[in-house]
Amino acid sequence: MDTLNQFKSFTSNLSQGDIMPALFMGHGSPMNGIEVNEFSTGWANMAKSIPQPAAVLVVSAHWFTRGTKITAMDFPPTIHDFGGFPQALFDVQYPAPGNPELAKETANLITTTPVELDHDWGLDHGAWTVIRHMYPNADIPVLQLSIDYTKGAQYHYDLAKEISALRKKGVLVLGSGNMVHNLRMLSWEMINGGGYDWANEANEKFKSAILNKDHQLLINFEKMGSDVRLSIPTPEHYLPLMYVLGLQGDKEEVLLFNDKAVGGSLTMTSVKVAA
Repeated sequence: MDTLNQFKSFTSNLSQGDIMPALFMGHGSPMNGIEVNEFSTGWANMAKSIPQPAAVLVVSAHWFTRGTKITAMDFPPTIHDFGGFPQALFDVQYPAPGNPELAKETANLITTTPVELDHDWGLDHGAWTVIRHMYPNADIPVLQLSIDYTKGAQYHYDLAKEISALRKKGVLVLGSGNMVHNLRMLSWEMINGGGYDWANEANEKFKSAILNKDHQLLINFEKMGSDVRLSIPTPEHYLPLMYVLGLQGDKEEVLLFNDKAVGGSLTMTSVKVAA
């Protein structure tokens, strides 16, 4: 079955009112893509606990562009956008199909800004290192939506609402980043677990606001204190969270998982939004 017919077949069988969860994944080190550890196991278990999606739309911290783009090729390449890691990581290929028709449909849903159909990018490590543990057979179409680096958190939160209809068609929207992400202050002594006081304090603020559905506080993260500013020196790893929160319905709850700090200055905390 081709990917378009697979997509149509799945969505036509959805029960009235069914809606896919939305996920924010703390992706951490690219090595999580080939290691079986508590984080990759958490991703795999999450995939088993939710309906199988018709497609996955990833908003990755590692596709930061001027303007908004969406991958629209039949077979997006696996991008190894990192350096200094073992050859085994560079050898990984994740040959999931794309879905050009779904890319066009998604672009048409977004009316506040033009969306470019992209044929040059692919699946970066913010996408494939997570998804290969969730769907190891690589038989579910995967697309990526870029993050416009010229826009702030409110813009991305609002943009997410424009694609909310995809969840009713079986599309899993997955934001991939890290709430606390300051690589300049990474501690190798704490690489297997542990966070600096400021990282832990910032993460507790994030979790409290998420659980209390205080999205406006999270949108205005620059005003949350010095610990948060230290945790988000640049916004690319934080902004994917805005897409998941922007999709949260009034009656939907959140589940936190993989909630752990590593390397002193990273948190792997992940979020599930579901009815």
